[in-house]
Amino acid sequence: MFIATLIAAGNLSGGDISAARDRLDHAGCLPAAPVWIDEGRAADVSFGVNPEAARAALEGGFPQVDVVVQSDFWREKRILVADMDSTMITVECIDELADYAGIKAEIAAVTEAAMRGELDFEAALDARVALLKGLDEAMIERCLAERVTITPGAVALVRTMRARGAITILVSGGFTRFAEPVGERIGFNKVIANRLEISDGKLDGTVAKPIVGSDTKEQALLNAIAARAMPAAAALAVGDGANDLAMIRRAGLGVAYHAKPIVAAAAAARIDHNNLEALLYAQGISASEWVRG
Repeated sequence: MFIATLIAAGNLSGGDISAARDRLDHAGCLPAAPVWIDEGRAADVSFGVNPEAARAALEGGFPQVDVVVQSDFWREKRILVADMDSTMITVECIDELADYAGIKAEIAAVTEAAMRGELDFEAALDARVALLKGLDEAMIERCLAERVTITPGAVALVRTMRARGAITILVSGGFTRFAEPVGERIGFNKVIANRLEISDGKLDGTVAKPIVGSDTKEQALLNAIAARAMPAAAALAVGDGANDLAMIRRAGLGVAYHAKPIVAAAAAARIDHNNLEALLYAQGISASEWVRG
C-alpha cells in the first residue's frame, strides 16, 4: 500500500480531502477512505497502486498544501540525515560571515550558483573561504549570535524522532563552528561539518581537507543505514541544495525543503509551504505526540 499525506500551511478542509480522494480515483490509484492525522492540518489517503500517478495528480493541486506520497513500508523513520544551511537554519552561514568582511554579495552569488548545481561545490567552497582570509575569528561567534536562526519545526522534528528511537545526524557543507552549536541546540545525535583553519585569531582562508560535500552526506546516510542494519526505507534525508541530492536520492524518503529547482525536481517529496513539522506529519505523527523542547 501507499499513502498520500496532505499537509496544510493554513487550513485543510474536508472538501480538500474529498477532492484528493477523487483525484486519486480518477488516476486509477484505488484510494481508501481518508484519515485525519490532525483535523484541519494534515490527513492521509491510502491507495493501492501507481504512486507516480498519485503524485502527479495531487502535487500543486491545493493552495498552500504540501503532498508527500510514499510507501507505507517503514513509514515512521529510524534515521534522519539533514542539511544545515537553509534547512535546519534559515541562513547560509558563509554568506552571513562574509557580511562582516564586507563581501556578502560577492560570496552569496557563488553560494547560490553552487546550491543550484551550476558550480563544483568543493571548488566553490575553497574559493569563497579564500576570500575570508584575515577575518577576525571573533566574527564567527558574533555571526552565530546575531544571524543564525533555527528553522521553525527543526527542534520538534529532531527531538520527536530521537524520543521515538531514531538516530539523527546533521551533515553540513558549512563549518563546525556553526554546525556544532546548532546541532546541540536542536538536539542532533551527531554533527559532521567542515573545519575552518585559523591562526593567531584570524581565518587562514582555507578549510581542512577532505571537504564535507555531497559524497560525505551520502556516505553518512549509508553508514547509518548499515550501522542499524535497516533498509534504506527506514531513512529520511532532507536538504535544499545540489550537494544534498545524493543523500536525498538514497533515502527511503528524500525531501527537498524549500529547495533549489534542481533538487525540487529530483526529490521524491517536496515541502514548499510548511515548516519542518511537515516531516512529522509525513511519518503519521500527530502534534499531540511531538517533543517541542
